[in-house]
Amino acid sequence: MRLLYNILFNIGFALSAPWYFLKMYRRGSWQAGFGERFGLYDAKLKQSLTNRQVIWFHAVSVGEVNLCTQLIRAMEPLLPLHKIVVSTTTSTGMGLLRDHLPAHITKVYYPIDRRKHIQRAIGLIDPDVVILVEAEIWPNFLWSLQRRGVPYFLVNARLSERSFRGYRRFGFLFRDLFAGFEGVGAQTEADAERLLQLGCRKEAIHVVGSLKFDAAKLDDTRTLDITSLLGQLGVVPDSVVLVAGSTHDGEERILASMYLRLKPRFPRLFLVLVPRHHERGAAVGAELQALGVRYIFRKDMRPNTRHKSGDLECLLVNTTGELRHFYTRADIVFVGKSLTAQGGQNPIEPAALGKAVIFGPHMENFPDIAPNFVKANAAVQVADEAGLESALTRLLENPAERAALGQRAQTVVRENQGSIGRTVSMIMDVF
Repeated sequence: MRLLYNILFNIGFALSAPWYFLKMYRRGSWQAGFGERFGLYDAKLKQSLTNRQVIWFHAVSVGEVNLCTQLIRAMEPLLPLHKIVVSTTTSTGMGLLRDHLPAHITKVYYPIDRRKHIQRAIGLIDPDVVILVEAEIWPNFLWSLQRRGVPYFLVNARLSERSFRGYRRFGFLFRDLFAGFEGVGAQTEADAERLLQLGCRKEAIHVVGSLKFDAAKLDDTRTLDITSLLGQLGVVPDSVVLVAGSTHDGEERILASMYLRLKPRFPRLFLVLVPRHHERGAAVGAELQALGVRYIFRKDMRPNTRHKSGDLECLLVNTTGELRHFYTRADIVFVGKSLTAQGGQNPIEPAALGKAVIFGPHMENFPDIAPNFVKANAAVQVADEAGLESALTRLLENPAERAALGQRAQTVVRENQGSIGRTVSMIMDVF
């Protein structure tokens, strides 16, 4: 079985490598941690970990990194003698780790799941405990941990029906890996049941809720005065700011066109677009220019940037790690990746700030969270573009309704917090 997996993985990697490296090149990140992706870490890393007990956290990308950061902050004071290593897969995830965690915490890129790369990485880092954030199951990595007797945990575990069917289809490969988890923090009872069916031991599964509710707060180690920043662009205190967060291809054009239709009725309306992938900034900018939207890139702003009110209509944010800060000035938030059948992005962050939240019909990545907000009348879910424009119009016309919607959203967040404490308790049992 393991031999078959490695043969198939190596074939698949060889076939997909050109696409993989082309994608990295287009995103401008091909040089970032290139060797680390093959388990080639700096010799200084080994020296810093010698004679230390090591906890290795892994967070795939931006969303998982935000959760992992909060979990590390909760656990580090409890384990002052341990060395923490945290890995990520993407350059954006690495950027957030470097911004949000102190220098004494080691940050590395996660190696490709080829046996020799994995064995090299694990041999160098030599972890005593491994903590995986969400469903990140790579066979060679977990097999290597099992051979070494290293306990490993899965936190904020969520399994969609589609993922569940995929893992079950290859149960001959994954069952012993799931059985090896020392502890699993499931988000819901449904997730717990699926994990049990996949092979997790019943005594290892704990239903702790979603870490996203606890992680939905600003990082107090980094401050950004959004009111002053937008003021440089002519956004005045009584301007109404619509922030579209983590948008995907096609959504920016829809929102910009909608903005142009709404602007004559609501002249104080200002649009902030934050694409999920900042490297799409140039393409999105071209769309805005074609539509006639007056915009500026976030990266083009300088301390002496000054515009009169009405000069600009849109800020296009082509940076990383700032979305939650822009949410603080929003009057209305559109949650991206939800109009284009992509599964949705996290609605909890703006909800925690008391913002009026709107999302589209495709929130499959949040099958329990999104319906909870809608059921509590704490967010607005729309079926299509027409529904989005109608909802925006209603909220723009009714400031009191915006405020009430935001207050209810904050209540939902508060009622669902506490999962970090429960997760930490589960993990600490191994120490």
